[in-house]
Amino acid sequence: MKKLFSTIAFVLLALGLHAQEIAVSGANAEFHWEESQTYDFGKIAKNVPVTHSFRFTNTGDTPLIISSAKASCGCTVAAFTKDPIMPGASGEITATYNAQKSGLFQKGITIASNAQENVVVLYLKGEVTE
Repeated sequence: MKKLFSTIAFVLLALGLHAQEIAVSGANAEFHWEESQTYDFGKIAKNVPVTHSFRFTNTGDTPLIISSAKASCGCTVAAFTKDPIMPGASGEITATYNAQKSGLFQKGITIASNAQENVVVLYLKGEVTE
């Protein structure tokens, strides 16, 4: 009898957890980028900041909340929409790169959010000339 109650309790607990998992996984925010997640500046001048805005729409069914946008180095600064982006609404992440050295570059901006893909990396690339 004790085994029967234990088994029933375990099954009910497992079903309850599975139902919560289905409910949570069905409601997600989602980035839909208007352009590529890599932006190529081409040739740029040394010590002249350049900026690009990565625009997106939340195509999910819950508000999209960006918690951070971290650049891979101190020469790149990222700014992002801090308010929740409602389903169907748009936002942007703006990245500014100030080249200190000549040559080819590729810099990453790591975006953390509550989206289905909760970590996304955006890239800036190009060539710095004297």
